Amino acid sequence: MISTNEILFRIKKALNLSTEEMIEAYKLEGYTMEASHLESLLKRHLDDGFIIASYEELGVFLDGFVALKRGPSPKKPNDDEAVELTNNLILKKLRIALELKEAETEIIFNLADVELSKQQLASLFRKEGHKNFKECSDELLMAFLDGLYEFYFVGEID
Repeated sequence: MISTNEILFRIKKALNLSTEEMIEAYKLEGYTMEASHLESLLKRHLDDGFIIASYEELGVFLDGFVALKRGPSPKKPNDDEAVELTNNLILKKLRIALELKEAETEIIFNLADVELSKQQLASLFRKEGHKNFKECSDELLMAFLDGLYEFYFVGEID
């Protein structure tokens, strides 16, 4: 299983996010995140001062990141219910925040040497329980995050 810290770190790296942008994402969700704590979450697990990121800290960041990029969304009545943070949901929140179309999502996977048919790609974004739902594996999520880095960061250097 991928650690929540690794996911946060890779998102920050892939999108070249500053600490201030990440803290702003937390703030938009009403979550107080100190810069020193965030830095501890972004350290590698063998580094001094490393702290394990909770699923709540990752989930709140993703929700705040969507709000940061797309603006606040009207709250739904059941928004306060706890939702299990799955790889599929992480993928979906990143796609929404970055306003990625199907073709762009396909390119991102291809940059990580993952070929998915349109049906396979769509199945990752279906509701769990749907007959065509496909669970996003750790390897697939990591490939997406690697492709995201190639898509957003490396492309700027060329």
